[in-house]
Amino acid sequence: MAAVTATVVSVNWGIYVWAIGAGHTLDAALGYYINPLFSIFLGAVLLGERLDRLQQLAIALAALAVVALTVESGRLPMTSLALTVTWGIYAYLKKSLPIGPNQGFTLEVLLLLPFALGYVLWMGAQGNGHFLTGSAADTALLIGCGLVTAGPLMIYANGAKLLRLSTIGIMQYIAPTMIFLTAVFVFDEPFGRARMIAFPMIWAALALYAFALIRKSRAH
Repeated sequence: MAAVTATVVSVNWGIYVWAIGAGHTLDAALGYYINPLFSIFLGAVLLGERLDRLQQLAIALAALAVVALTVESGRLPMTSLALTVTWGIYAYLKKSLPIGPNQGFTLEVLLLLPFALGYVLWMGAQGNGHFLTGSAADTALLIGCGLVTAGPLMIYANGAKLLRLSTIGIMQYIAPTMIFLTAVFVFDEPFGRARMIAFPMIWAALALYAFALIRKSRAH
């Protein structure tokens, strides 16, 4: 199971890193915005977590946002959907990993380490490597990226064992908001008509689910 979760999170993060470097940061933000609602859907289908009407409406709005993007561009937003599906599957599998969260994370890293080292060495031999072969600033940034990737994943691994999948899902809209603001105000990516329609629909869906969650917790 750890091998599966390690593979899935590697695919997810690889797509994310590619999206940032290739000028698709808004697509990445959209993918992680949709993901909480996909986690809610998985929780209902696979774990039997019950959804009320507001939660069902939230999922429907997310689906309509994807339809709007597809109709406008003439193709599915594959980057966004790939990030959504891979992270949602990772969340589900991580919850069912039969060992402690910190042990699970360590095991994932150990399983991936040989492949990562092999890739770094191969890139260096081809003359395309940057780790320990480029500038000191590049090396420092790469090490820093590792730290800010591992830290949140360890916190997430602990939280995933303690919380409902749907609760984890709704908390995950904080990160895509930061990605969205970076894309628009730092990277200056174009925010076309389709995105002007799709993003507010996603925000409305998240607001509906947050309201439903608060109302349910007050009722209890």
